[in-house]
Amino acid sequence: MGGQAAEEASVFALAPVAPDRTAAYGEHPDQVVDFYLPPEASRPAPLVLLFHGGAWRAPYDRRHVSPFAAFLAGRGLAVASVEYRRGGAGSSPPGPAARDGQGPRTEDRDVPGGGPGTGPRSGRDGPGGAPRAGRWPETFDDIAAAVDLVPGLVRELGLPGVDTDRTVLTGHSAGGHAVLWAAARHRLPSGTPWHLPSPSPLRGVVALAPIADLATARALDVCSGAVGELLGEGEGEGEDDGDGDGVGVGDGGELAVRLALADPAALLPTAIPTTIVQGGTDIDVPPAVAAAFAAAAARAGQRVRLVTTEGGHFPPIDPTTPAAHTTAEEIARLAT
Repeated sequence: MGGQAAEEASVFALAPVAPDRTAAYGEHPDQVVDFYLPPEASRPAPLVLLFHGGAWRAPYDRRHVSPFAAFLAGRGLAVASVEYRRGGAGSSPPGPAARDGQGPRTEDRDVPGGGPGTGPRSGRDGPGGAPRAGRWPETFDDIAAAVDLVPGLVRELGLPGVDTDRTVLTGHSAGGHAVLWAAARHRLPSGTPWHLPSPSPLRGVVALAPIADLATARALDVCSGAVGELLGEGEGEGEDDGDGDGVGVGDGGELAVRLALADPAALLPTAIPTTIVQGGTDIDVPPAVAAAFAAAAARAGQRVRLVTTEGGHFPPIDPTTPAAHTTAEEIARLAT
């Protein structure tokens, strides 16, 4: 075994690391966050919200980034590893704070590209029984809620030595998309439920091999159609989705609406310092995706720092690699 297969095997062979604390940021079993705290230090540690990858599909959860979270904590960062709703059957194994219950009701509010009264529609399995990627709008609900609520949760729990005024977002692959999108919510139309009137109070964003430009990723069929599934492509094609316009979610008009709301490359500039760490030989999320995002940012007048590392998709989250050390350095640089 060699190349990217060996890199992937290295990450998933690492034993999961138990967190110092797990808490819920919502009522759904997947709305939980694991905290990894650094050793005692002379000054409070920056808070890092970490979003795992896995193409927004349910079989991939926060456990596989737990060694990376512990690695960052060992370097003096307070890490909040966020779980969120993905597509397909099943959910993450419950943590100490997970409990039965239902998440925030989507059927009682208007969601662009979704329509009132329709409820969740994007959690079914894909072709051949494979898990679908993402849930519209629940995946985005959870990303937004975690970024909004976790810093306050740190204070509520009284976690020692954490400076929530120095918060950095980081995420890998689909999690990289999550953090880039979260940093751009003030660029969303004011009528959308995720809109913020001003930028989130962040020190910066470090996106690792991110699905940063959804249009480019969709054209390249990144992660076997994951972007289209996230947007609901093919669901209810030719059927009325209940939003009153007589158009089904599989039709191009609805997909275009969702793409405009979900694509970080369409929501620039953000005015938030942004770094991308990208493996030069990544075949899961090719460097062309990060390059397209950086080019879109430049056209919008925002400079994005693009750091290319040796290897492919997984070294930036593998504590045994130099790329993970580069990731930690980039996070610390923004957090200071």
